[in-house]
Amino acid sequence: MSGDEIDTWLPILRTDSKPVHGHPKIHVKLHFFDVARERCWSRGLKSPKFPGVPFTFFQQRHGCRVTLYQDAHVPDDFIPKIPLAGGKFYEPHRCWEDIFDAIYNAKHMIYITGWSVYTEITLVRDRRRPKAGGDLTLGELLKKKANEGVRVLLLVWDDRTSVGMLKKDGLMMTHDEETGEYFRNTEVHCVLCPRNPDDGRSIIQNIEIGTMFTHHQKIVVVDGEMPNGGGGSDVRRLVSFIGGIDLCDGRYDTQFHSLFRTLDSVHYNDFHQGNIAGATIQKGGPREPWHDIHCRLEGPVAWDVLYNFEQRWKKQGGKDLLLPLQELEEIIIPPSPVTFADDHETWNVQLFRSIDGGAAFGFPDAPEEAAKSGLVSGKDNIIDRSIQDGYIHAIRRASRFIYIENQYFLGSSFSWYSKDHITDADVGALHLIPKELSLKIVSKIEAGEPFRVYVVIPMWPEGYPETASVQAILDWQRRTMEMMYTDIVEALQAKGIVADPKDYLTFFCLGNREVKKSNEYEPSEKPDSNTDYSRAQQARRGMIYVHAKMMIVDDEYIIIGSANINQRSMDGARDSEIAMGAYQPYHLSFTSPARGQIYGLRMALWYEHMGLLDDSFCHPHSIECIQKVNKIGQKNWDLYTKEDLEKDLPGHLLIYPIGVSSEGTVTELPGMEYFPDTKARVLGSVAEYFPPILTT
Repeated sequence: MSGDEIDTWLPILRTDSKPVHGHPKIHVKLHFFDVARERCWSRGLKSPKFPGVPFTFFQQRHGCRVTLYQDAHVPDDFIPKIPLAGGKFYEPHRCWEDIFDAIYNAKHMIYITGWSVYTEITLVRDRRRPKAGGDLTLGELLKKKANEGVRVLLLVWDDRTSVGMLKKDGLMMTHDEETGEYFRNTEVHCVLCPRNPDDGRSIIQNIEIGTMFTHHQKIVVVDGEMPNGGGGSDVRRLVSFIGGIDLCDGRYDTQFHSLFRTLDSVHYNDFHQGNIAGATIQKGGPREPWHDIHCRLEGPVAWDVLYNFEQRWKKQGGKDLLLPLQELEEIIIPPSPVTFADDHETWNVQLFRSIDGGAAFGFPDAPEEAAKSGLVSGKDNIIDRSIQDGYIHAIRRASRFIYIENQYFLGSSFSWYSKDHITDADVGALHLIPKELSLKIVSKIEAGEPFRVYVVIPMWPEGYPETASVQAILDWQRRTMEMMYTDIVEALQAKGIVADPKDYLTFFCLGNREVKKSNEYEPSEKPDSNTDYSRAQQARRGMIYVHAKMMIVDDEYIIIGSANINQRSMDGARDSEIAMGAYQPYHLSFTSPARGQIYGLRMALWYEHMGLLDDSFCHPHSIECIQKVNKIGQKNWDLYTKEDLEKDLPGHLLIYPIGVSSEGTVTELPGMEYFPDTKARVLGSVAEYFPPILTT
């Protein structure tokens, strides 16, 4: 490609390549240039004054505070000793306890959005950490606050499969109908909102958007007290929570991710197992452990989360019940920094979204006006696609390594190397993230610089693994991985380097295996024999479901949100999503490795997953580190899959069970065509009857 500008008029042709009547033409102006010419390419953040991702709806905000959460709860005995800059040590925080406190102490407003919100869960479950009111269910808590005069508004996704002849839970088991009924005729205003397209009723591939796509944002916005009691007891500020954790059943878990040992306590009334047919508490474990990432946002960015809620409420909330905050400016302070400029724990934060005019009020109709607001114009709709932009910019800036945890990993189908009857161009999983990652690795190989990418995903997406939809997603995932490994292998060969491609890009999943203890919960029934259920129960093992949506770059920049690495989440006109990209300006890596809260979270996650901390983990870009982590993952996989079980699995990190050939082809491991205890193919299979739009 020469890099010359293309500026020309092209005729519009029919499908048979003949001119359309009237001979219309379209003006095309294109200019391609090498991405390495970008000012931020491969340089990291470089400066505390990094302005954020350009051309987005929300600007980067300064003077914020961010609290990072791993899983819904952290027990007191999870204490990795992780030194940070300034002589400090990393302190894990407790997500659901903090959300409970935020709701319990709100005085004016509680705004919540969710893919699922279940009224019967309790947020406080650690008997060693009791709280006043902690025994209230979420539904009781919200009704209590509404009866106190707090404005409580809920936007819950309306699962269109949960009505009519289908069961109330719907295909997704979101409890939406139950939740709506629970709050009917109460002071809590709960709206079940379908995922409508821009024009209200569009058909794609002959299936309604309303039954295909979801509202996937997970948000809590409340008024909270001022730090250290500042401003008097009546002055309030906004606090927001976003991330991957829905306030629903099956989400409460700790870093120990037990399969069997909590069934007589915190999980007796919250038994969730979405991957095994017929699983119930009466028949016993394994339950489905849940790993997730969330965050709390304070300062000016919390107002951006509020604005997103207000846009959505005005579009689908019905009655005008939003609090007029201009009338409360004496009580709730306007957007302003919550940290001083010289505070070494300050954060710069930018909000990103995937959403269109069908879900957000006030998007301009004209493409020119949309562009001024950081929006893009789709076919008959205006789209905020800034989550994908945020990922792309972070990958391009990356200098040394990237660490990803995500529920899905598929995309960039325009560049797959499929050799079967699948036409890659027709799949439509067009987002750029996997290709950006492989091209970044290739560029570093060409430059002779170390660079590593670590990716943690579930063994398979939640569901029964033999089903056509799950197998289709695994097939798209395999094609995505194969594209990336092919790019890497070709780059290594071009440089004459003999190396394992997994030393550059490596995939993991999480699992657990527990020996039986004498005082363990004893189920009253047994699973049917010769089933996935009976095999998993007998082997005492099961996957830990990775539901996180997070990326860490060079230990200095982090993205956390609700968006998966698939087309549904990154498109902008499919599932509605929210995320944040953030960094600590006093903890960047341009002179020495960053040692702030982002580094602390990554190390705490690795301690959670591997059960140990190794010196090499401090330098994840090194060959020593990636080989050490791969070795640990392989050892744990061998223990996970072996016949006999002598003791608990020493760590949860398992190498993802694929091989990579000398050409980059993704293959089965010897004797590992199926996931353990199932007849589900690891590499997936083509689903002839599912349109790709449903599974990408």
